[in-house]
Amino acid sequence: MSTNVLRTADGWWVVRGGRAVPVNTKAVTTAELLADRPAVREAAASTEPGTPVADLVALSPVTTPCRVVAQMVNYRSHARDSGFKGDIPPAFFRKASGSVSGPGDAVVRPSHVKFLDYEIELGLLMGAPLPVGTVVEERDLPSYVAGLVITNDVSAREVQLTKTQFYESKSYPTFTPTGPYLSLLEPEDFAHLLDLRLKLSVNGELRQDRTLADMIVRPAQALTLLARFQTLDAGDLLLTGTPGGTALKAPPKAVEKIGALLPPALKWKAFFKSQAKNPHYLHPGDVITATIATPDGRIDLGEQRTPVTDAPVAAAN
Repeated sequence: MSTNVLRTADGWWVVRGGRAVPVNTKAVTTAELLADRPAVREAAASTEPGTPVADLVALSPVTTPCRVVAQMVNYRSHARDSGFKGDIPPAFFRKASGSVSGPGDAVVRPSHVKFLDYEIELGLLMGAPLPVGTVVEERDLPSYVAGLVITNDVSAREVQLTKTQFYESKSYPTFTPTGPYLSLLEPEDFAHLLDLRLKLSVNGELRQDRTLADMIVRPAQALTLLARFQTLDAGDLLLTGTPGGTALKAPPKAVEKIGALLPPALKWKAFFKSQAKNPHYLHPGDVITATIATPDGRIDLGEQRTPVTDAPVAAAN
């Protein structure tokens, strides 16, 4: 069975039900914790009553700096929403690790961003180096992936689309809420990955709800493709794509064809004028709730609740 680990300002904890037991470790980074698995197992086997989880303030269980890599358009439902047809070539992009934030921290909308979107994603935490040229088979996953986390690939859509700039649009501070739990897996847990269900709600309204069975490129193949050019190390994070249900959706084909005839500036002006009527983009005061778990609870990454706020206005000189 998987073991859920929580990080706070005071250190690392193993979560058992509604209580948490401290891990007796000197580990500061996630990679250091992974190297001290005996301490995690000792805490998991402890008989002490522990501390109520509700009394703890969770930080991201993935410490930074680290590599944060993400897969693009990796669920069939998201591909349909985005207007893709036929085969979709696998693609990756990087996010700044400075975008990683805690599971209860506010998502801060920059002042120049109007179209802020959510994307729940399963995060794979690397437990061992993945050198360039590595081929990962399904049976090899436990040798490279240590555990799983909930992530939210928050996106500034006007930056992403008008600049075709994924790195900037997804890398602002707080744009990768992570946690609350790092679920450390045992080898037998990997057989249950496709049962994991990703659910995201905004203000209690369900927006995204799919299992990993909707994935196009699954974890072993994704790591193999990524290893053609990218090295990963223990403690690095791979976001594996989002299902359908994001605020952004492709326009109807007739509108898309008309837009293709316009100069880029006019096309995007018309597109975002229509998007302004879309109520699903995030606004200050919204609360995003995200969960990832198997139906039987064998793997349960906890619940992430992140409010949305605007960036503070700079004081005039």
